[in-house]
Amino acid sequence: MKRVTIAVAVLAALTFAIPAARAQQPDKEHAELAKALNEAKISLQRGLTASAKEGKPISAKYEIEHDQLQHSVYTMKGGKLSEVIVDYKTGKVAKAEPITAGDDLTAAKSQSEAMAKAKKSLEAAAGEAVKENKGFRAVSVMPALKDGHPVADVTLVKGSEWKTVSEKLD
Repeated sequence: MKRVTIAVAVLAALTFAIPAARAQQPDKEHAELAKALNEAKISLQRGLTASAKEGKPISAKYEIEHDQLQHSVYTMKGGKLSEVIVDYKTGKVAKAEPITAGDDLTAAKSQSEAMAKAKKSLEAAAGEAVKENKGFRAVSVMPALKDGHPVADVTLVKGSEWKTVSEKLD
């Protein structure tokens, strides 16, 4: 019985210690993205506004894709889901492609369900998160349903410091 208690205590300690250690050391992907964001002339929020020409924005993020910075916004229009790439220097739509399969489709469907219940836009949620966290920049905004209510998880960066905050969308 004593061994089981010790094993449980060790497992619990590791469960909390490992994520804490990871949070203190930004991974390579975060470091690359933070550095690349220096090239971006537009905010995540402005990209959301630009993408609205292609449909209702249901998520947005800056990411490194094929070693290049990219501003990607998922949109929905007439039941069709698209990925809109916004030029991060000009704020203009560079291209829009339908989302038809795979993990992207699964994520987009889930995000569209959350946004169907939202009363607040993703642009407003990201703007509020930035306003409440001085000096930080929004990197992504991802909606989800939590306890039946729509919320947006907004990932923010300032230098090498990263954090995610939740904003209510209802």
